[in-house]
Amino acid sequence: MLHALSTHLFVNHRLTTAALERIWRAGIPAVELFFARQHLDWTDQAQIAELGHFFRDCEMKVHSVHAPLHTDDVWGRSGPHAVLSITETVKSKRIPMVDQIKRAIEFAETVPFRYLIQHIGVPGEEYDDRKVEAAFTALEDLSVFARHRGVEILLENTPNALSSAERLVAFLDETHLHLGLCFDTGHAHLHEGIEAAFGRMKPRVRSTHIHDNDGGADRHLFPFFAAGRSIDWAHTMAMLRACGEQFPLLLELKEAPEFPHPLETVQEVFERLENIS
Repeated sequence: MLHALSTHLFVNHRLTTAALERIWRAGIPAVELFFARQHLDWTDQAQIAELGHFFRDCEMKVHSVHAPLHTDDVWGRSGPHAVLSITETVKSKRIPMVDQIKRAIEFAETVPFRYLIQHIGVPGEEYDDRKVEAAFTALEDLSVFARHRGVEILLENTPNALSSAERLVAFLDETHLHLGLCFDTGHAHLHEGIEAAFGRMKPRVRSTHIHDNDGGADRHLFPFFAAGRSIDWAHTMAMLRACGEQFPLLLELKEAPEFPHPLETVQEVFERLENIS
């Protein structure tokens, strides 16, 4: 399976070409770029141009881009106005949010990438038919915009009442939107369970987010090495391997002080995932 790493691992630092070079030298051939103002600012043309030059000269590929979740650089803590959610039911508020996501998709005009990873709702959000309709309207617009730039939108299972595996599959069946899915192991573990979630999503899965947690909080832990991990990786990998090359193993991890050399640990995680029986 193709190995890929999300730059979420370094999300609290500005993304530089030096960081990308270190990822490449660690033997990782593909990345998912995580759009967050403090890390990769989709409005910063100087940073976008710098990354464009790097990827034109490097064989490492951008497999996917994670759509921005907030407009500030502190994870939405500056207030509700900073949250980007396609489930916003007030059209006059939702349209500017969709426009922000479009600016992120335009990154493909500088650096080609295949998939945009998109959330429906925020963690813990309750189900509401009006929110589902808002998401449909937003995604209908975004998918056309993305396709014109060679990008496919993938919906990610997230721990809320709108984005469980069951809800996502029902949403796509009902709306007839031709979108794929991104299977997130940690989120599935927190919600309906990995086996149940993957069983529902499998035919439409095009990418993954691989990370661990204690079953109670979305901590994006390193598999095998982090304290508090609780996912059965032997069973999980057996399910993922059964799909062959349908999608990559893409690690979406959180920086932690107990791993001062995270890319070395990432290499070990990949090795263990591939060799686990």
